[in-house]
Amino acid sequence: MKGAILKQLRSSKDIVSGEYLSSALGISRVSVWKHIHKLQELGYNILSTANGYQLLGSPGIPFPWEFGDREDSIHYFAELSSTMDTAKDLARKNCPDFTVVIAGRQTAGRGRLNRQWLSEEGGLYFTLVLSPDIPLSASFRINFLASLTLARMLRETYGIAADVKWPNDILVADRKLSGMLSELEGEADRVSFINIGMGINVNNDPAGAETAAISLKKILGREVSRIELLSRFLDEFEGRLQNLGLETVISEWKQYTVTLQRPVRIVTRQEVTEGLAIDVDDNGALVVELADGSTKKIIYGDCFHQ
Repeated sequence: MKGAILKQLRSSKDIVSGEYLSSALGISRVSVWKHIHKLQELGYNILSTANGYQLLGSPGIPFPWEFGDREDSIHYFAELSSTMDTAKDLARKNCPDFTVVIAGRQTAGRGRLNRQWLSEEGGLYFTLVLSPDIPLSASFRINFLASLTLARMLRETYGIAADVKWPNDILVADRKLSGMLSELEGEADRVSFINIGMGINVNNDPAGAETAAISLKKILGREVSRIELLSRFLDEFEGRLQNLGLETVISEWKQYTVTLQRPVRIVTRQEVTEGLAIDVDDNGALVVELADGSTKKIIYGDCFHQ
């Protein structure tokens, strides 16, 4: 109902009467007032007069009702330890495909190899729960598709020269804009669920704690709507999954990467590998040429451009 009220208020530049809202939405005027009061508490600047209500401003917080038909699948929390942990609990309880868990900030956000992901106010931190009918062997393509989709969207929507770094970071001028972490569970060689966790520096300023990071606000010189950003990403990502498939993801991803043909240092839990990144194979592994001329395939790890 909050979304329906906001839709009515946003459709008019003038004051909308409580009587009209009551009639249009099929609820009592007292219920209208209660919802308006709650929206005001949540940060919406709604003018209340004897003649009705007028929306003067929105807080830009990704509340579920801001996502239209996706409202029932969106879970927003002002603060979480980690969206990945909450999403895992929901996935194990068989939540619907394309469920999204969003946090205003995370107190224990994590990246690859359990590194901390700084998650201050203003960024976009979410985990997407997917239940694709694919074999485990094809699951890695979901990760590459997520980073590819985000890079393309940033280029087309915001005019930002976003690149992908193996395995799935988003860079702008070699500075980190977004990171991604995925977890999956499966049985009998089929995927039960894949959780894609993403942290995007939107209106926060990560540079103070991480000099190699950058935000959309810093790049564009203005604040960016996290609601619009996430809505566009979800629409484009879901459309690709449903209509175009995963067969060509790796070849498309390589068109946007800045990892290939440059020296890299790959850190895993077991070892550190240095060499020249020369390719990403059909299984998503990074092919590295070592100092002695031999090659090595690395399936997963933290990649540092040298």
